[in-house]
Amino acid sequence: MTTTAADTTRVDFWFDPSCPWAWMTSRWVDEVTDARNLDVHWHIMSLAVLNEDQDVSDDYRAFFPRALRYTRLVAAAAAEHGHAVVKPLYDALGTRIHPGGRAEDVDAVIAEALAETGLPAALAEVSTTDAYDGPMRESHFDGIGRVGQDVGTPVIAIDDVAFFGPVISPAPKGDQALALWDGVVAAAAYPGFFELKRSRTADPIFD
Repeated sequence: MTTTAADTTRVDFWFDPSCPWAWMTSRWVDEVTDARNLDVHWHIMSLAVLNEDQDVSDDYRAFFPRALRYTRLVAAAAAEHGHAVVKPLYDALGTRIHPGGRAEDVDAVIAEALAETGLPAALAEVSTTDAYDGPMRESHFDGIGRVGQDVGTPVIAIDDVAFFGPVISPAPKGDQALALWDGVVAAAAYPGFFELKRSRTADPIFD
């Protein structure tokens, strides 16, 4: 693995703000970041873009315009104010969307998240346009291109090792979080390892 001072490990994390499973995984990555000395870079991806040419249900497709507002907001913020704003904006959005249960209250969620992170309120209007769809799609395909089209969000990359997930509920903490991190990284590092899966028996459980 590539290291910097103090043996920091670079991790890249692609998320769609609307995905509850990506949110759960992101909380787990936060939990292990200090203990495993991770340098995490956060990137936008889009469930709407991922499924734009797929045969999905009408109900699921109806969710895409709302999801695009959030992804476009993050892309616009990053383009206009730098990559450092991505994680705090994701945290502010995700806290309201997921444990807050306010995903459909898009205008208020965006306005509050921008205010919390000190970003201009005018970005809310940008989120209704395709002005930054170019960099948003570029970021999306950068992440999904590392793991293949038949997965979703989140995507995690550790140097040249990238994988989808893990899909977890709830996000583990403490030693359990570290054990899961070490196990997932070890499994993903094997070139011939592709899939480990079982049916979900729990919905997203937020703290």
